[in-house]
Amino acid sequence: MPLILIPATARLSGLLRYHQNQMVKRLLVVDDEAALLSAIAAALRSEGFEVATARNGKDAILQIARSMPDLLVSDIRMPVMDGYALARHFRSAPHTSLIPIVFLTAKDDTRDRIEGFRSGIDAYITKPFEPDELTAVIRSILDRVERTRTAFATLTGTAEGKEEVLVRDAELTDAEWRVAEAIARGLTNKEIAAELGLSIRTVESHVSRILGKKNFSNRVEIARSILTIRTDEKE
Repeated sequence: MPLILIPATARLSGLLRYHQNQMVKRLLVVDDEAALLSAIAAALRSEGFEVATARNGKDAILQIARSMPDLLVSDIRMPVMDGYALARHFRSAPHTSLIPIVFLTAKDDTRDRIEGFRSGIDAYITKPFEPDELTAVIRSILDRVERTRTAFATLTGTAEGKEEVLVRDAELTDAEWRVAEAIARGLTNKEIAAELGLSIRTVESHVSRILGKKNFSNRVEIARSILTIRTDEKE
């Protein structure tokens, strides 16, 4: 398996370019080849990302129990738990269902790509690859997530003269309401924890209880449930 080459001089501009929302984006990279995993992590760190690594899907799940990533980059063919199983796990768990997933793999058959997208991934890159391509794909996806977050956070004014307003849900506790309101503003669990002074695990527990109480399947439904469209009264 060819290794990617890290430039002799780290691109310091990468450290300055990508600080969306004044927070460094955290990536989780999963690959069973130690040398390649190290090279990928080094390349992404040189672009200003915070990077955690894991050697298989099971290790990745243990990693997210400690700290939630903003995006997952994973190989497919790995021992213990492969990339397909890992992607399905992410999509089925409420606290990880919206985390973007990029497959980075030597498997280049069309059937592999189809299986990947059926598993819920957002992008598919084949090895060998250019680090710049991986970085561009990651940034494009995170930019899209940020735009979605901004859309949820915009609570005033539409072209139709409508206004989105938060509606208090009586079924939720005060703590659950604060978490739900933060989700409606597009914040990640990590950001909610920082804003409310909670641990990520506590935030995840609140999210799980909200999903159970409201019989929702994901965070998007939480956000939509506490937003209502009200037509402005015009004189």
